[in-house]
Amino acid sequence: MAETRVVQPDLEFIRSVRSKGGDTLKKCYQCATCSVVCELSPEDRPFPRKEMIWAGWGQTGRLIADPDIWLCHQCNDCTTHCPRGARPGDVLAAIRSYIYENFSFPRFMGKALASRKALPVLFLVPIVLIIACILLTSPQTPTGEYLFLSSAEIDYNIFMPHSTVDALFVFGNILIFIFAALSFVRFWKMLQADGRPADMSFISAAIATAKEILAHEKFKKCTTNKPRAVAHMILLFGFIGAMITTGLVLLFVFLPHYLHNWFGIAGLDSFFHVPLELPHPVKILGALSGIGLLVGSIMLISRRWGNKDEVGANGYTDYLFLYIIFFTALTGMLAWLLRYPGIPLLAYANYFAHLVFVYFLLWYMPYSKFAHMIYRSLAIIHAKQVGREAR
Repeated sequence: MAETRVVQPDLEFIRSVRSKGGDTLKKCYQCATCSVVCELSPEDRPFPRKEMIWAGWGQTGRLIADPDIWLCHQCNDCTTHCPRGARPGDVLAAIRSYIYENFSFPRFMGKALASRKALPVLFLVPIVLIIACILLTSPQTPTGEYLFLSSAEIDYNIFMPHSTVDALFVFGNILIFIFAALSFVRFWKMLQADGRPADMSFISAAIATAKEILAHEKFKKCTTNKPRAVAHMILLFGFIGAMITTGLVLLFVFLPHYLHNWFGIAGLDSFFHVPLELPHPVKILGALSGIGLLVGSIMLISRRWGNKDEVGANGYTDYLFLYIIFFTALTGMLAWLLRYPGIPLLAYANYFAHLVFVYFLLWYMPYSKFAHMIYRSLAIIHAKQVGREAR
């Protein structure tokens, strides 16, 4: 006699998926066309067919522990060929959004980043903190007036001291990374719960995954959404360049300065001084990185608006992530360029906005689509370890 299994659907999960862009979920009638046309799907237990039926049945536990959710690169080949218009790619994107929202710690932050109503409050947090830091730490004249209000010279250090910016950046990120690690470790344990033996070490799989991501090997296999690969690569390398630039400035400018001034370590001084100007190599790297972030985000946003059907993943969190990157890059480039017209208040207003967007992007990373770079990387590492590769 065949085994009988009682399915307990999670109706709240189904409603969440439908609200996040997976509203065509119930159109699927399990023809398996999506799994056949997908170039990234393995031969054994291919996706997204099984994910479509699990989502339709509200099988939340199976889906959040399913690494195949992250092996999907939103090619939308499955959506293009679906005879029912079920848009499996959008359903998988909606499930990933559900994971950002519900897998995070603390969980209410994931709920907040997924809600349009919470956006003003989310922006208010960095705005209030930055204003407080300016009021408490910005240098003043002997009469008690803030120096940046009367100085004709544009110097971001007198608007909000670099030491204050660094302190917020370092201590805020340490706290956020601890919270993020809790979510990512839990996710990794769930990936390993399938019990499949690993044929490759974690380090080897991580190196192979890094090479694959940097080369965008899987993106290039897409057909319908292949143009996105170039924009995504520009954005990725712009972000990597921005991280390297920030690290170089912290390592060679601020760290020697703090060690010398705070701890009295003799013989230490900054290897170069800010503000950096062209043709300084670090300035060139920073400028190219900013341009990459700006161009890449513009390409992705314009493609979404110009061809939503081919791109897919048009949920609130998808657009929010791209807009935050765009405005972070735009205000960052303007922070450099606005020093030349010589209008201090305009430069400081833009710099204030830049700090708000930077802290919004970094502090909310574990709860927004920004976290997909970690979730997807871990899932690909796991897939390589257990030999689950595209056919």
